[in-house]
This record gives sequence, C-alpha cells and structure tokens, in this order.
Amino acid sequence: MEVALMHAKKACPFIHVASSSSLRSLKSGGNGLLNKAQQCPVMSQAMHQQTRALSSTAKVASTPSKVVQAEVKADSPVTHQSKAKHFDYEAFYQTELEKKHSDKSYRYFNNINRLAQKFPRAHTARTEDEVTVWCANDYLGMGRNPILTDSMKRTLDRYGAGAGGTRNIAGNADLHLRLESELADLHHKEGALVFSSCYVANDATLATVAGKMPGCVIFSDSLNHASMIQGIRHSNAQKKIFRHNDMAHLEQQLASVDPSVPKIIAFESVYSMCGSIGPIREIVALAKKYGAITFLDEVHAVGMYGPRGAGVAEHLDYDLNAEQPTMGNGSVLDDIDIITGTLGKAYGVVGGYIAGSANFVDMVRSYAPGFIFTTSLPPAVVSGALESVKYLKQSSGERVMQQLNTRSVKSRLADLGIPVVPNPSHIVPVLLGDAAAAKHASDELLSEHGIYVQSINYPTVPVGEERLRITPTPGHNEQMTDELVHALETIWTRYDFKRVDDWAAVGGRAGVGANVAPPEPMWTDKQLGLDKMDEDKAVRTSAGTSAAI
Repeated sequence: MEVALMHAKKACPFIHVASSSSLRSLKSGGNGLLNKAQQCPVMSQAMHQQTRALSSTAKVASTPSKVVQAEVKADSPVTHQSKAKHFDYEAFYQTELEKKHSDKSYRYFNNINRLAQKFPRAHTARTEDEVTVWCANDYLGMGRNPILTDSMKRTLDRYGAGAGGTRNIAGNADLHLRLESELADLHHKEGALVFSSCYVANDATLATVAGKMPGCVIFSDSLNHASMIQGIRHSNAQKKIFRHNDMAHLEQQLASVDPSVPKIIAFESVYSMCGSIGPIREIVALAKKYGAITFLDEVHAVGMYGPRGAGVAEHLDYDLNAEQPTMGNGSVLDDIDIITGTLGKAYGVVGGYIAGSANFVDMVRSYAPGFIFTTSLPPAVVSGALESVKYLKQSSGERVMQQLNTRSVKSRLADLGIPVVPNPSHIVPVLLGDAAAAKHASDELLSEHGIYVQSINYPTVPVGEERLRITPTPGHNEQMTDELVHALETIWTRYDFKRVDDWAAVGGRAGVGANVAPPEPMWTDKQLGLDKMDEDKAVRTSAGTSAAI
C-alpha cells in the first residue's frame, strides 16, 4: 500500500498533498473517496463520460452479462482396463536395433587408444595389444604435436579444466577471441565464430540464417554431410537437392527460382567418404549469376590444402595466396560467403567454426541456439587449436608428407587391382560393395594383421557402396605401408573380393571400373616439390655419367 501511494503521489496533485492516513479514512468512509474524485478535474470528466454512456437510449440488459472465458476442453477419460499393458519401451528399443543388425548397418565401436608417443600406433582393450591406425581423421598427427600439447598443459595449469559457462556467461576468454581472429584471417574473412563442433556449427548456422531469411531456398549437394542436412531441416526453408557436383542440374534449379528470392548454395570442398572435390569456382560463378550466397564446408580440407592450410578454396589459387595471403587479393577464397571448418581433424583437437562477414557472424552469434545455449570450449582446447592453426599457417611439411604417403598407398593398391574409389584428394576409399564383406575385412585386418581400418556402411554411404576408408598420415612409414598392402592383398585373395576388373565387368560402381581417366591429384608435383626432386636426380645422374666418362 505504501509503495503504491508513493508512486501515485508523483502523478496526482490531490494525493500529493494528502497524507496516507487521510486517504485510508476516505476509503473506509463510504462515499468520501467518490466525492473527492468528483472534485478532481481529471476524474470528474471521466465519471461524466461514464454516466452518459450508461444513460443512453440503448436497451441495457436487466441481467448481468456473463464473463467470457477461454474454453478449455478436458481430455476424454481413458478406460484403464485391468488387462491392458503399458507400452513396452525396451521391446521398442530392441526392435529398432534388430533392424540395424538385419540390414548389416549396425555400428560397432572398437576400443582404440591412440598412443601419443607412438603415433600412429594405438593399443586395444589390452594395453599390450598394439595396432596401427589407418583410418583416423587426425590427418596430420597434430593431436600429439608438442606445439599443441605443451601449450595445452600450460593453459590447463593456469586456467583450469572447464570454460565455466556459455560464451555469454563466463566462457568468453581472450583465447577464444584470439582463435577467432586467426580463423578469420586464415579464410580472408571479417569475422569467425567458434562452436563446440562443426556438426553444431553447420546445423546452427543453416537453421538460423535460412530460417530467418524470408522465403529462402537452399540448394544442397546430394552428398552433403548429415550436419548440413539437419541444419536445412531445422531451418524449415524450401530445399532443392542437386546431383553430386552436377553444375548443369544446379543451374537448372537456380533458374527456376525468382531472382528476388534469397538463395543459399550449400556444398563441401572434400567429400570425406568418396574423396571427391566440389567445383568451387563454378559454384561461385553460378551464385553470382543467380543472386545466391555460398555456404562451403571445408571440414576435411582445413589444414590439408592451400599454402596456409585454409582449404581447397585457398588451394585453387595456390601461388597467389602464398605470395599475398590477405583478404582482397582477388582469389576465389574471397568470393565464398560462408566457410565452415573443424578443429577436430587436421588441427588435432576438437571444435568447429564459421567464418564470413562481420554482420553475418554477429547475427549467428546473436540468434543461433546451438551457440548461445552451450558451454564454451575449455581454455586448454582453445589454446591447442590456436597454436595448431598458427603453426600450420607457416608449415607445409606435414601436408606434403601426407600427400606423398597417400599417393604411395593409392599407387600400390592400383598395381594389385584392389579397387580404390578414384578421387583427387587425400582419402583412400577401398570399395567392397557389401556391408557384411566390409565388416569382415575390417575385423580380419584388426584381429590377424594388427591394422585398424573402420568399415563404412549405410547410411554414411549408399547401400552397395560399402567400403574401407583409409587415411594415410605423415607418421605412416614405408614398413607400415608394406604391412597394409600385404594384409589387403591377403584378404582380397582369400575371399575373392571384387577387384577393379571385376567391377568393370559389371559396369563399374562408385567410379571404380568406369573406364575413365583418374582425376589429377589436387596437390601438383610442383606444389609437393617433386619437380625439384626430379631436377636434382637428373643433375646427380648427369654428374655421375660425366665422372664415368
């Protein structure tokens, strides 16, 4: 009461000069408060208008009107018969699992513990049982590099284990801001934003941006990653799926949409299960022609391609970006509107990010639930990521060695006719074409040869294109490669698995046996320094010949 009077006194001159006790007496004295209201120039006019309305010629109902309330319908009662059973949840779970087992798509998780000091070696459930890992996404072995681990240890000692909250609540440290600045510079963009993973980054960004744009249409490559597909679904935007890397199909779809409608073309640079590379220049050209923006997922390319590891978009203008590694240099990298990447593969830690214009990044930061409502990455992780990005901007040795090892594995398997899905990237997909066969080959590699390569089945790849996915690293030496090739040859011979000629005889599958020239590697001989090696070899041979003469 006292608080209400205090506020009322500021607005009403009568109450302003009246005491609290006098106001109470008016309230309890019958019509005293009403009489005083009639003396008020404001209230008297309001009361006069009310009186006129009540004395109008319109007929007034003699009975009070009913108060209109929202109708609340009660749920119809359900008769609970004594013999009726409740839903069997465990049986439901079991039925769904049986579906996965019956179509051979059930996922088995091997107990693999990578050994930092013996990379790429690992031990299984028993520490004495060591194997060689040939399928990790730590493509460059950065996860055990002292450049990262020493920094992470120091940061852990100084700042502790966790971030302490979301980015908005105690989880926004100087390390996060410095990492985002490095990532923005890497991709020639005004800003960047770090997420807990790139799955979350893709999902949250597409859902937020496309969901906010009025009438947005998303054009999505048919082989896009699940995180992009999920983000498109969550956006509720209209989608059009174009055939993988088919620019004619994409343009046909773009031309069918009104020019004024906002459009997003979502695609990847390196498609991780087949190793194909997206036609970035062509997509950028179509985006400009039809008024679309580009959303490029560089998850399997960051750290791996380009003179500074920015990905395939940077690699396309390798020499230009090596000489002028800045935004505005005229490279196709500048023309990509949105880039997403990961910190959990070539950079060796965990996390994801987006990069783009300052306004775009700020909008996602302000609206995306996947960013706003999740705990920030721990300082130690961010510290490791920061050092990894900085290091790989300067060092290409790891990238070069990885590419050389990839070439070696592909060449040796080709000599044996073991079917590798042809591609220009660092991925070595070995085709089996059957889920059970892929699982059996994976199991036998592990149990009999001490080699771990995970089998890849539906829905990650289409049914009938099941495979082993091999990823060479700089740490795989010649002996390890010999062991891998020998093991695969043994298994292919023992079970008579299809070789390249067998696939060709049935018309080919997944590009194997298609009777077309294999694509040129993304990394050229010159970029790998092989031309200099050939020159040096020629010089040494010439010198030796001259000496002999």
